[in-house]
Amino acid sequence: MGDGKPGTRTRITIVGAGSVGSTIAYAAMTTGIAHEILLTDAIAAKAEAEAKDLMHGSMFVPAVDIRAGDIEDAGGSRVVIVTAGAKQKPGQSRLQLAEANVAMLRGMAPRIRTAAPDALLLVVSNPVDVLTYAALKFSGLPPERVFGSGTVLDTSRFRALLARRLNVSVANIHAYIIGEHGDSEVPLWSSAQIANIPLASCCPPNWPPFTEEDKEAIFHGVRDAAAQVIAAKGMTNWAIGLAVARILQAIFRDEQAVLTVSRLVDDYHGAGGVCVSVPTLVGAQGAGPALLVPLDAKELKSFRDSANLLRHAGRQLGL
Repeated sequence: MGDGKPGTRTRITIVGAGSVGSTIAYAAMTTGIAHEILLTDAIAAKAEAEAKDLMHGSMFVPAVDIRAGDIEDAGGSRVVIVTAGAKQKPGQSRLQLAEANVAMLRGMAPRIRTAAPDALLLVVSNPVDVLTYAALKFSGLPPERVFGSGTVLDTSRFRALLARRLNVSVANIHAYIIGEHGDSEVPLWSSAQIANIPLASCCPPNWPPFTEEDKEAIFHGVRDAAAQVIAAKGMTNWAIGLAVARILQAIFRDEQAVLTVSRLVDDYHGAGGVCVSVPTLVGAQGAGPALLVPLDAKELKSFRDSANLLRHAGRQLGL
């Protein structure tokens, strides 16, 4: 496989040409991450139309060859991204999507491994944690090569809302959301920092006090963001497209970037045997070591509860 350096060919396959899949393709094109993009969909005409529409703009982006095809055409892909599956409806939790999408992956994951045996498998479809575990089980690939987009987007939402509240550049905020990509996710307030200064002690004179009510409002803004957007426009696509593009960048450049992807954990603060989002080094080989971030007592309980919820959901689905 290529290493992302100038002159190397980088190919990705996106399984599912709906709003999320096509937006990921758009983000990959505009950022110049991939030289080749294959779009596949259960409705072949949909994939053809999206690929054609994107290809028509190729004059305005770094050189890229974008085509439509089948999963069996994915050979040579560095990364196969799964966005296919039932969509989340207004009022529906991510976990309610699980049964149909697990069944989809049962047939799809072996096809992906056969077509692209050397590829990393990146799951974006929801519920992403349960589906990442299903993809790992059904593909038979090593754990580091199967991971999900997890709470990478939730972490971005968290930092963006903190930045807006504190009037600080989002680039200077370090804070994570871990656990489920969903209702039981956990904001890590105890380790949140602004320019290396703990949030709890970072209060310049011109800042209004940062209260517990502020924390609650920000967390609700993060946790409920997808539901609010879906209720208004029927889908979320732009931010997750950018989040996946960031993960791809970390892979192709072998950055060893710390991203909260969903990955199999063995004993992370007592949680194991489940795919859940934790800060992880992401590079050319996929999901590398997880970083053991300190948790306070409340965060530790919430994280373990979140992992247990996902484990229970997997068992209900026979995983």
